[in-house]
Amino acid sequence: MYCLPCTGIASLKKLLGAMEEKKLTTQEKALRINLSKTIYGSFAEIGAGQEVAANFFKVGGASGTIAKTMSAYDMKFSDAIYGVCERYVCEDRLIQMLDHEYRLLPERLQHRIADTRFFAFADTVEILNFERTNQGHGWIGLRFQLKPEGPYNDCVVHVKMLDNDPLQQQVSLGILGVNMIYGCMFIKDPETIINSLLDGLTTRRMEVDMFRLSGPDFLHVDNRLMALKLVKNGLTKVAMFGPDGSVMQPSEALYKKNVLVLRGRFRPVTHVNVDMLLTSRKRFKQDPEVDKSRLVVLTELTLNDLSSDGQIDEKDFLYRADIICSLGQTVLVSNYFEYYRLVDYLSRITRGKKIGLVLGIYALQKIFEEKTYENLRGGILESFAPLFGTNVKLYIYPSLRPGSNQLFTLTDFEQELPANLQALFRYLKDNHKLEAIQNANVNNLHIISDNVLAMIRKGESGWEKFVPTKVSDTIKENGYFDYPVTGNANTAKAVV
Repeated sequence: MYCLPCTGIASLKKLLGAMEEKKLTTQEKALRINLSKTIYGSFAEIGAGQEVAANFFKVGGASGTIAKTMSAYDMKFSDAIYGVCERYVCEDRLIQMLDHEYRLLPERLQHRIADTRFFAFADTVEILNFERTNQGHGWIGLRFQLKPEGPYNDCVVHVKMLDNDPLQQQVSLGILGVNMIYGCMFIKDPETIINSLLDGLTTRRMEVDMFRLSGPDFLHVDNRLMALKLVKNGLTKVAMFGPDGSVMQPSEALYKKNVLVLRGRFRPVTHVNVDMLLTSRKRFKQDPEVDKSRLVVLTELTLNDLSSDGQIDEKDFLYRADIICSLGQTVLVSNYFEYYRLVDYLSRITRGKKIGLVLGIYALQKIFEEKTYENLRGGILESFAPLFGTNVKLYIYPSLRPGSNQLFTLTDFEQELPANLQALFRYLKDNHKLEAIQNANVNNLHIISDNVLAMIRKGESGWEKFVPTKVSDTIKENGYFDYPVTGNANTAKAVV
């Protein structure tokens, strides 16, 4: 093991003090960690060599940081150390690794407990194979203390490695691992930790599509908000969380599943939103290509729907998230404004399984506007290829025409289409790509969420009849959307 002489360490410490004023490189971050007298731990890396640990060895002074490095690459050895696991590149295996490695530190290093911030770093990764037929990805985690003898916390991320060379993927992994350890050990703000993960990288090389920060020192962190920040800050296009608020990794949660998606603003959820979901789900489940046991229903919020003036109100996002979760729904946050981009993304994950989209009639009208695709070389046809792929179906919900009680249905839409698009529409309809929702509750079509929101904010009575009981209860109990509350009320968690 290589160690810097004392004189070299002293001069480097002085240099590091000056470097704190600027953004540090991977090597500078690794060196600062090595020169810290309190940070000490182990590395366990499976599937891509020991690229993270290697960065600490290369800069020198690694004896101040590394208690152990290992790679249980063989499956039998891995199972013997961490326990049997069905899959080796998954979150369950990562947690097994963190449990095992972190437990050994205070057990074997009792003499260091009083003055050491222990950590266990682990990753389990699938890099690009020789034939380049797979998607490089991995689970990366850090279990760490913020102070000696303090409780441990966990930071877990999932990444997609996008370099087209396996060696470059390993290099990227090494950089991200150093960034994670440095961020958790030296940065207090969770959003800054997220943004620092790709220091020295770009989103062309690495995508972070799941982030979770948990533990006694991070009780103030709402990881649903962290999911939003991943998308907002460009680390990924899509993030997910479940009804219980726990963040999910999209590729794993939706792999080979039948997916039904309802996009909306949900500000707040109204009877119309619920009816759209229930009626379309009933029809979707009746499709012979849909396996009911592998059905996932998603409510989608896009960045466009979360922003009216270019700024995203994080409190407002959490209000909507709480309301949607109170109804038992899984939330997808995406930066795919165009439906065809969303479907293209989902198709790659679901691997040919049936996908359903629930749309209002005016959303379909937007899809058929040719000017929407002026920036595409292939125009409307280029967008329709992924949108109406082999296993995609659109369920169209009727609406009222503006300023009247007259219904606007899929039949009306077809009759009013420009002549040059009617043949295209008939092709889609004849091939069962479009289906009108026939049993919609038309008595609720007059409900407009913006009007309901205005009533809530003005303190007007009667808005409760336009939303499900659970929604009105959640809004009242927590004072969401400026609803006046008295006494002690809970509020949506937010990062401080």
